[in-house]
Amino acid sequence: MTAPLRQPASGETIVPVALGDRAYDIVIGRDAIVTLGSRIKTLRPGARVAILTDDNVAATHLARVTDILKASGIESTPIVVKPGESSKGYATFETVCEAIIAARIERSDLIVALGGGVIGDLAGFAAASVRRGLDFVQVPTSLLAQVDSSVGGKTGINSRQGKNLIGAFHQPILVIADTAVLDTLPAREFRAGYAEVAKYGLLGDADFFAWLETNWRDVFAGGAAREHAIAVSCRAKAAIVARDERETGDRALLNLGHTFGHAFEAGAGFSQRLLHGEAVSLGCVLAYEFSERQGLVGGNSVARVRAHLADAGLPTKISDVQGGTPDVDRLMELIAQDKKVKRGKLTFILVRGVGQAFVANDVDPAAIRAFLADKRAS
Repeated sequence: MTAPLRQPASGETIVPVALGDRAYDIVIGRDAIVTLGSRIKTLRPGARVAILTDDNVAATHLARVTDILKASGIESTPIVVKPGESSKGYATFETVCEAIIAARIERSDLIVALGGGVIGDLAGFAAASVRRGLDFVQVPTSLLAQVDSSVGGKTGINSRQGKNLIGAFHQPILVIADTAVLDTLPAREFRAGYAEVAKYGLLGDADFFAWLETNWRDVFAGGAAREHAIAVSCRAKAAIVARDERETGDRALLNLGHTFGHAFEAGAGFSQRLLHGEAVSLGCVLAYEFSERQGLVGGNSVARVRAHLADAGLPTKISDVQGGTPDVDRLMELIAQDKKVKRGKLTFILVRGVGQAFVANDVDPAAIRAFLADKRAS
């Protein structure tokens, strides 16, 4: 059973991730970042810290985080990389690992991932690898990272042949989701993160999706609605991760929209042409539309999904991708490299309605090919 949300006297919401002796908390709240030093000091007394971040986040948040750690007597070393998906590759991974070693970070020390999904994935993989395993803390600064990539222990980098194909499962020991840092997020980045919020309703919580249809503007505006949406999303992910940490069953549901989405993201060169959350939005719509074509879902479900994501300013059609998309042959090659492929058989997350996703094994490639051809032509 999933542990309930905890509301301490400070007003933060705490979502536990129940993984036995590797359990950890997701701390959600405005200005929650001010507790980072005291929480690290409690969890790992005497630890030194390497802070991995990117140029953009460093300019806004690094000095404050350094001061917060210093106030708790924690020595830190910053490691700053270029922003964007291009940093999730072999070259930057090597640079980060060497910088951690040069900083003399030992096994009893910590890595802090201060940034969005790219930084969290890169820092986590480096933490899993250097000295055969260091602990790390996630301090996600984007909506997408706060509700998805910072939770669950998936870490990694991209291959030229696909997204997140090199990596490891490595759980953090703490996640600090400070909702105040989202105030500085560019509007496009916030919208992209919102796709992952909507995903939780689409895959398993019809009531939450209905709430988002009514309240999404308040989520964008900030305040209580934003914190509620983040807490519900984190609780949903924490429950699934606790049941299936290594994605042998239910956790695959979290990939709703990702098989299609990753193919388009890779086709766009992991660039600003198509952000990850934008790809997920497009992928979710395609998953619903393909499910409809297969006779799995009827009524107004597909129209609701398409309309809501479009209202939020997210892509819902292949033609929405800036600069065009690969042809069907290339898309099928990219889909064939997806991590959910098993012995060459395609696995997709399909739906029977809003909040009713399921894992579909051995999906007919010919049906996917025909579907994509039709959608590219429309």
